[in-house]
Amino acid sequence: MKKNENKDVKEEVTESTESTETVDEAVEVDKSEERINELEARCAEATDKYLRIVAEYDNFRKRTLKERDSIYQDAYLDAVKQLLPVVDNVERALEYASDEGTKKGMELIIASVHQTLEKMGVKEIETKTFDPNIHNAVMHIDDETYGEGEIVEVFQKGYILGERVVRYAMVKVAN
Repeated sequence: MKKNENKDVKEEVTESTESTETVDEAVEVDKSEERINELEARCAEATDKYLRIVAEYDNFRKRTLKERDSIYQDAYLDAVKQLLPVVDNVERALEYASDEGTKKGMELIIASVHQTLEKMGVKEIETKTFDPNIHNAVMHIDDETYGEGEIVEVFQKGYILGERVVRYAMVKVAN
């Protein structure tokens, strides 16, 4: 009977060893799955962080370009503003020119200045009907011979550069 007992003991030891190996494999699989999940979470976190940094950089780049363009436009507008009083003075001088030679020369200068402003994209503001977005009404008269909001007199010409007003036109408005 010793052989049978030994055989039973061997089978028990074999079964015990096999079940231990199965348990060890299951534990290893669980640890591997936990490690995989942990690595996937870290990878997702790193990917999210990377995407946020890329988006933040893109926004920074766009904002910087926009600021640079804005600074250029502001400087350009300021330079044009500095020239407008000179244009006004030349136009006033033309009104008071006495001899024909001087008058002709002043007209040529004014025409040249207006061409230059036009090349720069600066246009004179139209002064037919009053628009508070581009005109500055400094006087008002009630006169039935003029229409509602009609501009009667222009005291100072206004200029516009693209969509931006360089200088508002100072006008007298009827009714």
